[in-house]
Amino acid sequence: MPAARLPGWVDRFAERHGELSWSATDASATGLDAADGAAAVLHWPLPGVPVGDLDGLATRAGAADSRNLVLVRRGGWAVGSARGAELVRSRCGTRYVQGKTKAGGWSQQRYARRRAQQADGLLEAVEAAVREVLAGTSGPVVLGGDRALLDRLLSSLGDTDVPSRVSPRRLDVPDPRLAVLRQAVVDAGAVEIDLNELA
Repeated sequence: MPAARLPGWVDRFAERHGELSWSATDASATGLDAADGAAAVLHWPLPGVPVGDLDGLATRAGAADSRNLVLVRRGGWAVGSARGAELVRSRCGTRYVQGKTKAGGWSQQRYARRRAQQADGLLEAVEAAVREVLAGTSGPVVLGGDRALLDRLLSSLGDTDVPSRVSPRRLDVPDPRLAVLRQAVVDAGAVEIDLNELA
């Protein structure tokens, strides 16, 4: 759920289930226990101040936290830096990476080499964009897309602070374009809610 909608959701949860007790064990989750036994756990996507009441929730939900995104799939890539839900800097691009083929023998090996070269070219373009767009930024880096390509990218960025800032949350995204990157900025700030059976 988008963080901006969270205070209203909590108000409606309290109306349905009665008085709430709040628990914040750390900065990554907030527990809500209602009078009728219903419970919800709000999992915050990005690090921040622990939340233990409705005022703290509204403050944290409205905070314009900085976040950075790196989206990579075989059809393209997008890198962005955002403040809250607003994209501040970005670069996007497309690169063709051939899919697997059913050809056998020498053709299969030739296509595999071509795919590897195309993937290397894609990663070089993404690495250059990451170094340009995320230089001097702070805040977590949220990844999305092809896990194998992202792992290779992070290993090539070992001389930067980007790998140490990677958020555990990974986004599922279609081929990255600017519109996909803008939606990913919103998704990266969304709060996950776990409800018990009484909620």
